[in-house]
Amino acid sequence: MFHAEIIGTGSYVPERVLTNCELEKMVDTSDEWIMTRTGIRERRIAGDDETNVTMGKIALERAMAKAGIGPGDLDLIVVGTNTTHPVWPSAAGHIAHLLKVPDKVPFLDVQAGCTGFNYALSVADLYVKNGFMKTAAVVGTDKLSSVTDYQDRNTCVLFGDGAGSGSPAALRTGGPSSDPTLAGMPARGTS
Repeated sequence: MFHAEIIGTGSYVPERVLTNCELEKMVDTSDEWIMTRTGIRERRIAGDDETNVTMGKIALERAMAKAGIGPGDLDLIVVGTNTTHPVWPSAAGHIAHLLKVPDKVPFLDVQAGCTGFNYALSVADLYVKNGFMKTAAVVGTDKLSSVTDYQDRNTCVLFGDGAGSGSPAALRTGGPSSDPTLAGMPARGTS
């Protein structure tokens, strides 16, 4: 089994900030109520021209730059998201197209709420560790403001918009990995 490691990370957050004080004017809440329950002071809100795809593209570009790789080096793209626009074929497919990733590179989305990036990372990790792919890109991206009810104080205080990316790559070409973890995350059955 091969060893997988995150070789580059990137992120993107929109410019617009929505503070707790602004939410106080929208719903029956307070900065103190939100901070006590969530620890959140502010969240980012995407502009009309920003989607989970455009944010994910920027995050992946930044991750690839830090890793010293380009679109032609990718063997797989996995995106964790709940808010793909447009829906078809997938956020991963749209990101691949925008980055001019070679057509032979497979892509897929994982829809799993808050844990979407973690599941996307585990999918890419398995492909790399099993030797099917050498370099996989993982993106977590959402524009939750597009689906958030800003009259529901129980949820609107939680969600914002943004994207993060990492690129797991194979580091060993053979033999079992002595480290059953990816970036410090225990593998199933290990402590």
